Amino acid sequence: MAKQLSRIPAQKKLPRTQRPFLFDRTNYMIMLIGLVVFIIGLLLMVGGKSPDPNQFYPQEIYSFRRITLAPIVIILGLVIEVFAIMKKPSGSQSEKV
Repeated sequence: MAKQLSRIPAQKKLPRTQRPFLFDRTNYMIMLIGLVVFIIGLLLMVGGKSPDPNQFYPQEIYSFRRITLAPIVIILGLVIEVFAIMKKPSGSQSEKV
């Protein structure tokens, strides 16, 4: 018995200039928003310079802003990034491929 191979039509390779983008414009905008939120979280974590290097100020180091708020904002930025990557592009672009 001869094997019957199912023929799957091969996709045409488009020239590099005609290949569609992987993401939609909205995906890139959401990624940009996520990046900005992530950077804001990192800036919230940045510490100030102590006037005296021999003194330790625990109220500045262990403040609510650095210990709680900044990590939450960073995680929120990462969640926004994951959402932007997982979001399906609009139907008009995805159907053309």
